[in-house]
Amino acid sequence: MSINFNQDSVFNLKEIKLESVRGDVDGLLIDGEEPVMAFHTVRDQLVFTNRRIIAIDVQGMTGTRKSFTSLPYSRIQYFTIQTPGFGEFMPDTELFVMFNNRFTARFEFKTRTDIGKIARLIGDFALR
Repeated sequence: MSINFNQDSVFNLKEIKLESVRGDVDGLLIDGEEPVMAFHTVRDQLVFTNRRIIAIDVQGMTGTRKSFTSLPYSRIQYFTIQTPGFGEFMPDTELFVMFNNRFTARFEFKTRTDIGKIARLIGDFALR
């Protein structure tokens, strides 16, 4: 089983303001949990909190049906980041996260995303 936000380069994740995802995730957050970074594709969203990664899959024609996947940092076995190469026509960055149950999540971000910041965020919370 895996989550893959890399189905088409048009759908690369782009950073968005945290306020734009608050309504979607507020009901899921536990005491002391706060969103730290948020991204979206045309329809889907990805939210990094101080406890986990929340993937929001928007479904249906109207987009009112949503599937939420919670990926806790405490279950991460390892992760890999890939930076863009020099001179690439459509440069992007990628994040692969492997969990201790062999679940893999893969996310592709637009080129201006600071993938190092995301790696530090995951490392900070996963290694505590």
